Amino acid sequence: MTEFLAMGGYALYVWTAYGAAVVVLVGLTVATLARRRSSRRSLEALEQLRGRGRRA
Repeated sequence: MTEFLAMGGYALYVWTAYGAAVVVLVGLTVATLARRRSSRRSLEALEQLRGRGRRA
């Protein structure tokens, strides 16, 4: 197990790359969810203005 974690001497590079990838993926997920929430709020406001506040 120790040899696996050492990654043949490239552990710093490999684990840093994995960490950076995880940070980017989490950031993209959070940004997407925030944008989706914002878009839904905007859509609901526009529907209210046009008198279509009900959903089918």
